[in-house]
Amino acid sequence: MYKEFYKPQNYVNRELSWIDFNGRVLGEATDTANPLLERANFLGITQSNVDEFFMVRVASLHKLAAANVTTTDASGLTPEEQLDAVNEKEHRMVKQRYEVYNQQIIPDLAKNNIHILRVSKLDEKQYEFIRRYFNDELMPVLTPMADDASRPFPFISNNSLNIAVQLRRQVHSTTSQVAEEILEGDQEVHRPQMEPHDDRQEADIKFATVRVPEIYKRLVRLPGENSFILIDEIITEFLSALFPGYEILATASYRVMRDMDLDVAEEDTSDLLRAVKRQLREREHGQVMRLEVPASIDEWLKNQLIDNLHVSKRSLYEVDGPVDLTFLKKLSGMVDGHDDLRYPPYKPYLNPALDMEHNIFSSIRQKDYLMQHPYDNFQAVVNFIHQAAIDPDVLAIKMTLYRVSGNSPIIKYLGMAAQQGKQVTVLVEVKARFDEQNNVRWAQRLEQMGCHVIYGLVGLKTHCKVALVIRRDEDGLRRYMHLGTGNYNDVTAHFYTDMGLFTCDHELGIDMTNLFNMLSGFARPAYFNELRVSPDGIRTFINAKIDEQIENAKNGNPALIRMKMNSLSDKQIIARLYAAAASGVKVELLIRGITCLRNDLPELHGNIEVHSIIGRFLEHSRIYYFKSNGHEEVYLASADMMTRNLNRRVEELYPVNQPDTKAHAIHIFDVMWKDNVKARRLVGDHYERIDRGDAAPFNSQEYFVKQAMKLNAREKKEKKAKKHFSSVFETLTRHVPNLHLDERKDE
Repeated sequence: MYKEFYKPQNYVNRELSWIDFNGRVLGEATDTANPLLERANFLGITQSNVDEFFMVRVASLHKLAAANVTTTDASGLTPEEQLDAVNEKEHRMVKQRYEVYNQQIIPDLAKNNIHILRVSKLDEKQYEFIRRYFNDELMPVLTPMADDASRPFPFISNNSLNIAVQLRRQVHSTTSQVAEEILEGDQEVHRPQMEPHDDRQEADIKFATVRVPEIYKRLVRLPGENSFILIDEIITEFLSALFPGYEILATASYRVMRDMDLDVAEEDTSDLLRAVKRQLREREHGQVMRLEVPASIDEWLKNQLIDNLHVSKRSLYEVDGPVDLTFLKKLSGMVDGHDDLRYPPYKPYLNPALDMEHNIFSSIRQKDYLMQHPYDNFQAVVNFIHQAAIDPDVLAIKMTLYRVSGNSPIIKYLGMAAQQGKQVTVLVEVKARFDEQNNVRWAQRLEQMGCHVIYGLVGLKTHCKVALVIRRDEDGLRRYMHLGTGNYNDVTAHFYTDMGLFTCDHELGIDMTNLFNMLSGFARPAYFNELRVSPDGIRTFINAKIDEQIENAKNGNPALIRMKMNSLSDKQIIARLYAAAASGVKVELLIRGITCLRNDLPELHGNIEVHSIIGRFLEHSRIYYFKSNGHEEVYLASADMMTRNLNRRVEELYPVNQPDTKAHAIHIFDVMWKDNVKARRLVGDHYERIDRGDAAPFNSQEYFVKQAMKLNAREKKEKKAKKHFSSVFETLTRHVPNLHLDERKDE
C-alpha cells in the first residue's frame, strides 16, 4: 500500500529542497514590508545558511561521490548527479543574492543615510581615518604569506577571509618608498595605483596571500553618521606596505568552505570525548567544498587559487560584490538610531506562577504549563533549574543538553546544585554539529563542579530536550519535568519559536526515569507509558497514528492529520502520508524547511496542503496532531520527520493531555495555519506566496507578539491593583485596629 508510492518522481531531492528554503529566506530580504535593517539581516542569514550547507551536506555528497557510490536517493539522483544539480542551482541563487545586495539593500540603506562605502567613495577625512587605522591597528597583526620554491602554498583555513596578491619585483624602489611614506604618515600619499599585468616578466610574477584578522569587526565605522567600510577594503588599499620592493599587479578577496562534517568512528573508540577533540583538530584540514572570489578577479590569480586549493569548476563561485555577506547580520547592531528600520521591541510574557517569587514546584503540582517561546519567556525554564538548585527538598536533577549559550545560566545552576550536594546528571552531546568545542568545554566544566556528565552515546546523537527534577514533597517523592522541542539555550530562545511542557504527570515521570537510566547505563525499558523515544519508537508510533487515520477514513469517518516540523524528508513517512491522503484523510502540514513531499500527485485527491512560514522568528517547534470522530490527540517532539531523527538520534515525543494545554497547542497550530502574510503554500514541488484575495492580512508571529504584550499589560494592571489594595488595607488597619478579614467580607 505504501511502497506503491516509492517512485522517484514522487519525491523532491532533499538538497534542492533546502536551497529552495534558503530562497524563501532570501524572499524576506526583498520584502519591503519588512524593516530595512531586518531585510539586510535576512540576506546575511542566507549566506550563513548556505555556508553550513556546503560544510556539511555538500561535503557528505563529495565523500559519497569520491567513494564511487552510485545508489540513488528517493528522487532517483546519485551523489554525483546531486552535486551537479546543487551547484547549478546554487550558482543561480548566488546571482540572485548579489542582485538583492546591489540593487535593493545598498541603495535603500543609502536612502536612509546608511552607507557601506568603497575606498574610491571616501572623502579626505575618511581616507585619512582608514590610513591611520591601517597603520595603528591592522599593520602590526597582518602576516603576508608567500608561495615560492622555499615556502609552499599556505594553508587556508575554513571560512576565513583572505586577500590574494599578484606581485612583481620592482626594478626601481618606487613601491618601497611609497610603503615607507605610508608608514611614516605622509598625508600627501594617496591611493597607490596597481600596474597592469606585464606578460614580458611572467617569470617574475609571484603569489602571496594575507589573512584578514578575525579579531576585528568586518565593518569599520567611518567618520560621519552611519558610514562604514569593510576591513578587507582597508587592507587591500594599503597592501603595498606589506611588500616593499614589489609592485602589486592585482588583488582579490577570497574565501573557502571546507568539509567540516565531524566523522567520529565511534564503534572503534573507547573514549568518545578524546575522539571528538581529535576530529575537531583534523576537520580544519578538510577538502575545499567551495571557493568564493569576486567576479572581477584577475585570471592569473584565479588559476593560482583553483590549482592550489584543488577546486573543481562547479565549486568556484564568482560574486558581484564583497565576498561573504554574513557581515550584514551585524549591521543592525552597529547602526545608530533608525529604530524604524528594525522590528519593534517587545517583552515576552512570564507567567507569575513560574517566576522566582513563587514556588514553581507547587505551581506545576497544581497543573501543567504549556510554553511557547519566544512569546513566553524562556526565563521560566531557567527559573525551574534555579529553584531546583536551591530548594533543600530537591534530591536530584537530570538533564540533556544539546546546544547551550556561551554564558549559560543553566550550566551555572546545575553546578550550584551539585555543589550543594544534590545528585546532578547531565548528558552533554559533544557531537552537536558546530557546537562540539563549546560542549566539550561545558562538559568538562560541569565535571569540575561535581556533576556526573555523560558524553553522548556511541553511534547516536542525543537530540532530546528533557529535564527531570526529583523532589521530596510532604506526601513522598515526586518527579517534576520539563520536556521541550528546542535547546536549553537562553540566547536562541529569543528568536527560535519552540514549545515546552512543565508537568509532574506520574506515568510520564516513570518514563523519564527509564529514559535517563537508558542514557546513563545499560537499562533497556521494555516499554514506555506515554513517552515515545527514537531510535525506532517515534517512527513506530507515528506510523501507527497515520494507519489509525487511514482506517477511520476508510470507515467513512472524517480524519485529519496535522503536523508542524522543520523538515520532512523521510521516504517512508512521506509514503504513508500519501497513502493517508489517497484514502481520504485530510493532511495539513506546516514545514519551515526541507520538503521532499509533492502534493500534486493525482491519487492524493488534493488532500495534502502544505504551508511554510518564514518570518521574524525561526519556526522550530514540532507538533503532531490527529483528529477523528471528535477525538483529538496532540503530541510535541524534539524530532522532525527526517530519517536521521527517527533512526540515528535519541529523540522524545510526548503527549499534551491536560484539556487547557491541549486546546492551547491546537490554537497555536490554528493561528499559524491562518497566516497569509509570511506563509507560502506548496504547489507541486515549490512554494508560492499565498494569494489572500480579499482576506485581511494575518501574520501569525505578530499575533503571538501582540498576545504576549496583552498578557504583560494585564499582569501589570493586576499588580498595580493588588498594590493599591494592599496600600488601602494597610491604611484601614492603621485607623481601625480591630478590623478583621470576615468583617471586610461583609463590607
